[in-house]
Amino acid sequence: MKTAKTKASRPHQLREAYRRQLGELGVFIEGTLSQVRRPGRKPPAWQLTFKQAGKTRTVYVPVELAQEVQQWAQAFKRLKQLVRKITQQNLAIIRRHVAARRAANRALRPTAKRSGGNSARFSGTASRR
Repeated sequence: MKTAKTKASRPHQLREAYRRQLGELGVFIEGTLSQVRRPGRKPPAWQLTFKQAGKTRTVYVPVELAQEVQQWAQAFKRLKQLVRKITQQNLAIIRRHVAARRAANRALRPTAKRSGGNSARFSGTASRR
């Protein structure tokens, strides 16, 4: 006897693919790393800028850590992209479910044909005017 395997819908498949990619992300940090030229100094400095409680904050990043912090910031951008993509797929799943439920309800309802605008419950009564 064959067992019916239910194939996951496209939004389910994409969501799972994005979730697997989330697991592959390493260390991340919110913010943007940028070079700052300091007057009177030759080498540039590095700073990480981010928002905290609605205010822009800046943190000095040593030159030795600049490349690593840049990778962390890129990982955070990738995290935000994946969160948006997963959200889109979850919304598609919700919309598909609602549409399927409405279609199923429509299929269950009997179709009643109306005859000339007269309803059966008013057939023996006076009309309302």
